[in-house]
Amino acid sequence: MEEIKDFNYKKDMKVSEFVEQLGSLGYQAIHLNQAAEVIKKMKKNNAKVILTFTSNMGSSGLRGLFAQLLKLKFVDLVITTVGAIEEDVIRAKNHKFYVGSFNVDDLELAKKGINRIGNIFVPNEAYASFEDIFPSILEKLYQEKKTWTPSEIIKRLGEFAEDEHSIVYQANKNNIPIFCPAITDGAFGMQAYFFQQKHKDFEINIVRDMHHLFNEVLAEEKVGAIVLGGGVAKHHAILANLLRNGMEYAVYMTTANAYAGSLSGATTEEAKSWGKIKGDGDAVTVIGDVSITFPLVMTKVLDDLGY
Repeated sequence: MEEIKDFNYKKDMKVSEFVEQLGSLGYQAIHLNQAAEVIKKMKKNNAKVILTFTSNMGSSGLRGLFAQLLKLKFVDLVITTVGAIEEDVIRAKNHKFYVGSFNVDDLELAKKGINRIGNIFVPNEAYASFEDIFPSILEKLYQEKKTWTPSEIIKRLGEFAEDEHSIVYQANKNNIPIFCPAITDGAFGMQAYFFQQKHKDFEINIVRDMHHLFNEVLAEEKVGAIVLGGGVAKHHAILANLLRNGMEYAVYMTTANAYAGSLSGATTEEAKSWGKIKGDGDAVTVIGDVSITFPLVMTKVLDDLGY
C-alpha cells in the first residue's frame, strides 16, 4: 500500500508538482491526481478522447480552456448542451459576461436587465444579440438545404464565430465534431421554432447525429472520456460506448451526489454495471467544482505530456 504523505510547500512550485503531491495527501486530492494519470494514459495509448461538459461550464472562463484543447487537438470530439454553444457565439461577438455574486437581489438584477448564472452576470443585450443574428444564419442554412443535423449547424456556427478563444471556431478550424443532442433546449430552440413556423419543411435531424456519434466510436480500438458534470452530454458519451462493450478510460468530474440515483451523480463504477465502461477500465470519479478541478488536472496533464 502507498503511504499517506505530508504536503510540503515549495517556493515557485509548478502546478503539475502541486497536483502530484495531492496524489498522496488523502481524500479527493488523491482522485484529482489519479484523474490526471488516467487522461495521460488515454493520450499515450492513442485512445479516441471524448470531452463532455454542461452549458454552465461554457458560461465560465473554462470556455477558453475548452477552445485551447480543441486548438491543440487534444480531444477528438465534444458533446455538450446548447447553452454552451449559444454563449460561446455571443462571447465570440465581443459581448462580455461579468463576475457577480451568489448572494444578490435577483429582482433588482432583473430590473437592471441582468441575468444570473450562479455568480456570473449576463446582460440582456448579450442574449438579444444572439436572437438578432441567428435568424439570418438559419435563413442561409435553409437556402442550402432543408434538413440539418445539430453537428452540421454547429460546424457552420464555427465559420461565423471568428474568435481564437471560441469553442465552435476551434472545432470547425480543426475538424473536430461537436454533438448537441438537446439542441432545442435554449434560445437556439426558440429561434428554430419561430423559423419553422414560416418554413414548414425546415428540419433538424437529431437521430442522424446519433448515427454519426456512434460511428465515431464503434471502430475505435480504445476510447476515453473526460466527463464534466452530467446530464444528456454525459449520457450520450457513455451510451455510444455501450455499443462497443464499454470505454477503456473515463474521468468523471462532478458535484452531484451518487445517492440521489441521478445520472449526473452516477460514478464510473456504476457505469461498469451497465457495460458503458469496461470492467477492467481505468476510471476515476472526482467530486468537486469543475471550475477548480479541471484546470488543475489539465495543467498537470499538458505539462507532463509536453504540450
